[in-house]
Amino acid sequence: MVASNPVDVMTHLTASIAAEHGVPSHRVIGSGTMLDSARFRVLLGERLEVDSQYIHGYVLGEHGDSEVLIWSTVNIGGLSLTDFAARRGIVIDQAVRDQIDEGVRRAAYHIIEGKGATYYGIGSALARIVDVILHDQRALLSVCSPTKEVAGVSDVTVSLPRLVGGAGILATIIPELSEAELNALHHSADVVKQAIKNTLLTSEIRLDSASLSQ
Repeated sequence: MVASNPVDVMTHLTASIAAEHGVPSHRVIGSGTMLDSARFRVLLGERLEVDSQYIHGYVLGEHGDSEVLIWSTVNIGGLSLTDFAARRGIVIDQAVRDQIDEGVRRAAYHIIEGKGATYYGIGSALARIVDVILHDQRALLSVCSPTKEVAGVSDVTVSLPRLVGGAGILATIIPELSEAELNALHHSADVVKQAIKNTLLTSEIRLDSASLSQ
């Protein structure tokens, strides 16, 4: 399990090293956007006046500024977000979506400003992952792991809904996305891909420098 930031890049590098020792990539799991997805549900729950545990929605892609809130697949009690909001007479227009989006993206910054770190949140996320693995719960979690292709970007590590159990990641479930969401996920995956490339290049330069100095 990987929690160190940038978690997508660190998970990718960890999986590469683990593979050299015979550990398959599905057993390398990064905390990814678990916190972001939880914040998304909480903010939606506050707006819809319903307990967030009954809201299904995910934040995918990078754990960072390019992450993607997946509005099109949000459902509450089997109803789409649009239908549920209409039945309750609650407005979920673009202004509200933008406000929630900003709340999810900026949450970590606000917490760090207030108390210096976000250790309680990530601690609870890691505890949840461990519980799922230890008890083979087969839970759908928005964690990150190396993936052959994401929205047209190959060999990258970003968060997607993953079926997690005792053996690690059992399956990756990519939902049907709107065109805008798919484009945003492509951009997010590409951001991470470039970060991975830059990290690998920097590591090679450092190794070369170290060998020259010996």
